[in-house]
Amino acid sequence: MKKLILVIFILSFSIGIAQKKKVLNEQLSAPISSINNRDKDTTKFKSVKTSTFNQYRIISLQRDTTYVDTSLTIKKEYEYNYLRKDIFGLLPFSNEGQTYTTLDFGYKKLSSFPEIGFSGKHFNYMQPNDINYYSVATPITELYFKTTMEQGQSVDALIAVNTSERFNVSLAFRGLRSLGKYINQLSSTGNFRFTTSYNTLNKRYFLNFHFTGQDILNGENGGITTLEQFEIDDPDFENRARLEVYLRDAKSFMKGKRYFIDHNFRINSKEAQNNLFLAHQFNYETKFFEYNQRTLVSTVGDTRINRFGDSYIAANINDHTRYNRMYNKLGAIYENKTLGKFQFFIEDFRYNYYYKKVLILDSGTVPSKLSDEINTIGGQYEYRKDKWNGVFTYSNSISNQAMSNFDAKLNYKLNDKNELQFQYQMFSKIPDHVYNLYQSSFVNYNWANDFNNEKINNLQAIAKTQWLTASLKLTSINDYLYFSNDATDEQQQIISPKQYDKTINYLSINISREFKWWKLALDNTILYQEVDQENSVLNVPKITTRNSLYYTDFLFKKALFLQTGFTLNYFSKYYMNDYNPVVTEAFVQTDRKIGDFPMIDFFINARIRQTRIFLKAEHFNTMFSSEKKYYTAPNYPYRDFMIRFGLVWNFFQ
Repeated sequence: MKKLILVIFILSFSIGIAQKKKVLNEQLSAPISSINNRDKDTTKFKSVKTSTFNQYRIISLQRDTTYVDTSLTIKKEYEYNYLRKDIFGLLPFSNEGQTYTTLDFGYKKLSSFPEIGFSGKHFNYMQPNDINYYSVATPITELYFKTTMEQGQSVDALIAVNTSERFNVSLAFRGLRSLGKYINQLSSTGNFRFTTSYNTLNKRYFLNFHFTGQDILNGENGGITTLEQFEIDDPDFENRARLEVYLRDAKSFMKGKRYFIDHNFRINSKEAQNNLFLAHQFNYETKFFEYNQRTLVSTVGDTRINRFGDSYIAANINDHTRYNRMYNKLGAIYENKTLGKFQFFIEDFRYNYYYKKVLILDSGTVPSKLSDEINTIGGQYEYRKDKWNGVFTYSNSISNQAMSNFDAKLNYKLNDKNELQFQYQMFSKIPDHVYNLYQSSFVNYNWANDFNNEKINNLQAIAKTQWLTASLKLTSINDYLYFSNDATDEQQQIISPKQYDKTINYLSINISREFKWWKLALDNTILYQEVDQENSVLNVPKITTRNSLYYTDFLFKKALFLQTGFTLNYFSKYYMNDYNPVVTEAFVQTDRKIGDFPMIDFFINARIRQTRIFLKAEHFNTMFSSEKKYYTAPNYPYRDFMIRFGLVWNFFQ
């Protein structure tokens, strides 16, 4: 990791030296206000050329464009974390780089196509929609650094370069290593990204390509065995490494590679009132998941148990799951400048999810693989004009595997400060593979199922106004898939997939508003959730809030911009899902409610030119509380008080 960061540094400086000398003249009021290009000789200066902030573009897969932003706002405070995005609705585990507990059921974005599963490994696994493409007037570099819990660091380095106005290349690497405070809690992850984008001089052909190589390794300790040791105010257990855990040598590992192409070609030679395009998207991805556990017996006090039940071998569990997928989408697009874009497309999706052998058990035969080819046809209509923006998509399977998707989005922009958004989704989702097939050396972790598709109807309305932002979501789910614990011993976890045969209705209301007075601001976000169901299979907290009171000001003749304050995070008590490390999935439990504890952070942030410096005292209110009943899952304590710091540094050459 250190070598790769060094290479990125060398590349960024060598490219800068190879180009003409650039001098950045940045104003605090804008992300990038100007970049002056000055050529020197012994007699005179040549004319000055200027690059404005809107020449430093960040482009998503959907071709939405934002700009490189070096400002310091409360939003940047929320995004300064391992995932590099606002994680309201997620509760992180104790160590950086572990999984998360999902407080907001609407946080996860679903697809009709099946995924591999093992969802606990995918919070930091970057999907195609997470990859950005760039167009920059001069080379840019962004460096992210943050301290971790114990013996490690978290970094994210990016360099983007345009060799010409029409061709861009970017390299990025996100790396983490953190030992953690508890036994067997090591996190070691890496996310490498390479992107390139290109368009021809006449703008008939556009190409986006990326490659990702990602690996996520976690020590899996199964949580602490004796909650009383954590909850009592005993100095002997302030060193968290003294707390006994279920697993001392277990670990989970996921590795994946992806090759992705998205390109289109305009058939008519010149852009006109009516245009015809051919579009193609290709995605080939491989994934590998492994669970290792050398010692099978766990000790709880004087009792010895097998945490995950009986096994076929006495030691050295080594379960492997392999997966590959190939996706092609071919479309023809007709564009009328007045009526909008009409697209017809076909999709071909092929996957192999497999193990090395077929298992013949007393309970039945467990096959060695799932393999299928799914073909769909569909259409899309896109309208963008004046204050209206709408995208309507429908696709349906024409192969043996039933699947459908209807997605309608409509935006109306009243003015620069007020906007209304509406979305309706109705889709039939093929189950993720881990629900239908899993093989393990643990006796009770072998299953072969043929579950029905999940049927999901989702209606959402969002109002973004100058006064507040509010959203309403209504979701109806049939044939909901989940995991539950079948063990009769409370010290064991023997989980298996289930399908709920009744309807679940879900409601959420999210309201956010910031109040400003003088140099003070109070930023508030509140989420209300309600579930209507006969059995408790989808559990969420009714209330989740985040409130930040902070002060901002310029210091030292406006050379430094200061931001400091407090953030309170809170969620009400509910039957929080537990976590199983064998399949890295959350599972339903109804024995113990968790929540109703405040998490207060104190932060001091500063901005000096393009550098943002962050200092935070996390969960500092635990220093004044004798009651320690804060958990991120049953048997998994939330983070104790700690001080962490770091920076985000952008520089332009």
